[in-house]
Amino acid sequence: MTKYREILRLQSLGINQTGIAKSCGCARKTVRKVLNRAKELDISWPLPVDTTDAELEKRFFPNQSALQSSRKYPDYDYIDKEMMRNGVTLKLLWHEYCMECRQINQLPLMYSQFCYHYQQYSEKKRATMHIPRKPGEQIEVDWAGDSAYVVDRDTGEVIPAYIFVGVLSYSLYTYVEAFFSMNKESWIAAHVHMYQFFGGVTRILVPDNLKTGVDHADWYNPEINSTYQEMAEHYNTAIIPARVRRPQDKPAVEGAVRVVSTWIIAALRNEKFFSLPELNREIGVKLDAFNRKPFQKKEGSRYHIFLGEKPFLTPLPATPYELADWKTATVQFNYHIAVDKMYYSVPYEYIKQKVEVRLTPNVVEVFYHNNRISSHKRLYGSPGQYSTIEAHMPADHQQYLKWDGNRFIEWADKIGINTVITVKSILASSRVEQQGYKSCMGLLKLADKYSVERLEAACKRALSYTPHPSYKMVKNILTTGQDKVTNEPSSHQDHSDPDHYGYTRGAGYYRR
Repeated sequence: MTKYREILRLQSLGINQTGIAKSCGCARKTVRKVLNRAKELDISWPLPVDTTDAELEKRFFPNQSALQSSRKYPDYDYIDKEMMRNGVTLKLLWHEYCMECRQINQLPLMYSQFCYHYQQYSEKKRATMHIPRKPGEQIEVDWAGDSAYVVDRDTGEVIPAYIFVGVLSYSLYTYVEAFFSMNKESWIAAHVHMYQFFGGVTRILVPDNLKTGVDHADWYNPEINSTYQEMAEHYNTAIIPARVRRPQDKPAVEGAVRVVSTWIIAALRNEKFFSLPELNREIGVKLDAFNRKPFQKKEGSRYHIFLGEKPFLTPLPATPYELADWKTATVQFNYHIAVDKMYYSVPYEYIKQKVEVRLTPNVVEVFYHNNRISSHKRLYGSPGQYSTIEAHMPADHQQYLKWDGNRFIEWADKIGINTVITVKSILASSRVEQQGYKSCMGLLKLADKYSVERLEAACKRALSYTPHPSYKMVKNILTTGQDKVTNEPSSHQDHSDPDHYGYTRGAGYYRR
């Protein structure tokens, strides 16, 4: 789905349509169409927090119809790469392009137009230009190719430390920090520290197509991962990744990496550091000297130009960004999701749906199509714990949740003392009281089928057999009618007759 909210947010920051298209992963035509429609409807950023992309789509294009077929222009970047391969000609590529157009019911260009546009593309591709940057407009970030090293004080092991570099494109003012890993946690922490070092934020952030920041490094449509995108929203900046294998998209940081490798990393090559903070303190000293070093071909230094650029930076948010991890989960039939062997409830309507889970050290948030549907305090400790919100349960489950042992006993008390004793016995026989709830419910429901009097009589009969009767025993007594049989002897029986009780074994039997 088109990211309508993000398009409006970036437009409010003054990002041009090309930049918005790259950041949102859509065509400039789509961006232009959305912005024109928003202007017609007088819709602008900021939007209410609960406004979703789906709602905006309905408001913008309620009767959107299928796009009219039109001539499809080929991907000349792809054609240019294919022309470098042996045996490939423009004629062959034009035939393949025509077949592709027929498959999607669009009109192709004629061969002469195909060749003409490719020629124009080739000429433009070879042209270069200097793009002037405005103060406070852009930061470029990357990892340096060379590493520094930390020595383990106990084992003597040499541990590589990877160097993060961030550069303001206008002043070339540079930030450098070492990390033991290039994972997502280090990547986000480096950005947070960099913004604190600069004392502000630029409108645009240009990273390389690293897995820590970009999920899918597409030529024109990179996908920013959720954590990196969330960080950008927290600092109110727009991420526009550099094109794959296009270092000219971020020349400032590419140049800074080379200089940093010489003036900081190489300058520390003969020194030993026994901890990462110790290494970063020395990097800070070298970095300050590097930023204050005069330029060779122009006046001033990075630091002096930065002093003029700093007022143009966007102020930092009230609190630094807190790293959050994102995962995907499927809602189980018990309307819970499993995260790190803990279980958190969501509304039962989302059973079997895939949801996005945002994890911070303290909170677990669940999102469905970018809408938050659940929030829990994060559980720690032994696995298998449940965090359940009653409102997430179906109505019948909520009713069952309200039952407890005392309520079953109160219900049994209205039937009779023997029923109360039987219910207490069932509850006490279970390892956990809740395990006996179903049996108690089944026992008390027998009164609806057989009557209150018969249930009381059946419980009395069961207690005469054992002090721990079960639901199944009482039900069998009612089914076979044993509750109707009395134990009183008949009037014609002679109780003085020792043989009255039939085959009763006497003491002599057991003396043998």
